[in-house]
Formats: sequence, structure tokens, C-alpha cells
Amino acid sequence: MNTDGTPFMKMHGLGNDFVVLDGRVRAVAITPALARALADRHRGVGFDQLALIETDPGADARLIFYNADGSLSAACGNATRCIARFLMEEIGQDRLSLRTDRGVLQAVDAGQGRTSVNMGPPQTRWDEIPLAEEMDTLELPIEGGPVATGMGNPHCTFFVEDAEAVPLDQFGPRYEHHPLYPERTNVQVASVIGPDRLRMRVWERGTGITLASGSSSCATAVAAHRRGLTGRAVTLELDGGEIAVDWREDGVWMTGPTAHVFDGVLTPAFLEAM
Repeated sequence: MNTDGTPFMKMHGLGNDFVVLDGRVRAVAITPALARALADRHRGVGFDQLALIETDPGADARLIFYNADGSLSAACGNATRCIARFLMEEIGQDRLSLRTDRGVLQAVDAGQGRTSVNMGPPQTRWDEIPLAEEMDTLELPIEGGPVATGMGNPHCTFFVEDAEAVPLDQFGPRYEHHPLYPERTNVQVASVIGPDRLRMRVWERGTGITLASGSSSCATAVAAHRRGLTGRAVTLELDGGEIAVDWREDGVWMTGPTAHVFDGVLTPAFLEAM
């Protein structure tokens, strides 16, 4: 292994995959061009999101997230869970706090290889999400009447008869760039299976179709309960597996498995080409 390069980790939560750079080990300046190059699954490493770990005086670490198109994301639930698992094992603790642009999030070892993260209270006001103008976030004036929710990043959730039947590759980009969402939005299609179970598929802004999305899972669970379709605790069936979401008084808790797949090194030649 080339020890002269920049080390990275490849992780995933339910197939939602990440490249993680540890800025505590070696400083790295992430530019949009570098993020896009790393995201390329043929010429780079490939990821849904890129995460940078940094030191923080008021938390166990600070996390910064980038989408595959190089844009910043304030929240990334599955990456937060993956990194929380890594850090808990590193420091020998079963709970810790992580600062993100969403705020300081609490993470705990949920047992059986699962990790829980409190993604914070949902944002349901139009100006928090944000939307372009004041409106009822429980039913947007868009065909299909989707629900708008903020989890540190914006979400647009459509409840449909059959989530499998929606051509997400066409449906997702149509609404990611909807004028009601000035910062673009993540798009979910969800079907109600029961009072505590949903089938959900996701198009992530700046990335596209992903096998899972933590913040999207939280937003969909919140939207379903606000609509009276489910209780506050639900299991979501995603393309990559199942995740549990529980909207409690202190925030939206998300619990599921994580995987640290491999470690690698970015060569100086790759980085210099940026």
C-alpha cells in the first residue's frame, strides 16, 4: 500500500455507500472537483456521499458531508451512523456526540451490530425546510400532494400505491429541481404496508438513486405519522435493507446496521490531478 498518499475508508449503511477521510490523521482540502472525481465509480473510488472527520472542541468529532456532484450536505444519516460505529470502537465507548451542520447529534451502540443516531427534531415549517414561499407543508401544491420535511436537508415525500412501479430515474430529477425547493430536494416515494411498516425508495439530490438514505428514512417516517398513516415508530423497507425510525420527544432516532468495507490510500498523483 502506498503510504505516501492520503488514507480513506469505504463504508456503507444498507448499501448507501461513503468514502470517509479522517482529517484528524491527515489534513485534506476537499474541493467540489475532488469530491466529483472521488465519486466517479470508474475513475475514482465511488460513493453516494463523501464524509470528512475533523476534531471539535465541543463534541467527539465534527463531520462534513459532500454529495456526489460536489455540493455540500448538512445531514447524512447513514454516514453518521457508520462513522459513529467506527469512532465508538476507536475510543472504546458505547455512546458519543458528533457535530454536523444539523447540530450536535447523539449516537449510541444499539447492540447486535446496530448503531442508533438521533437526527434531531424534524423541521416542518416552510421556512425551515426551506420552501420558496409560505404554504402547508403537509400537502404541497404539487401533483400527488407530497409532504415537505426538513432533517437538516430538504425532503419531498410522495405516498403512492406501489413504490416499485414509480420510474424513479425520471420521477426523482423532475422534483429535485422543483421551484418550490430553492436548495433542491431529496425525493422519496413510499407505500404504506402497515401501521408500523413502509416501503420507500429514494432519489437523493446531487447523487441520484441510492439503495438507502438515512435522512430520507427519517423524513418519510415523520411525513407518514403527520399524515396519520403510521405510528411514530416504523420500519422502512429500502432497496438496500431495513432501517428502524422512531420519532421521539428528543428527536428522530434511526437504527440499523453499518459496514466498514475496506481502507485505501489516494495516491499523490490522483490528488495532484485535481
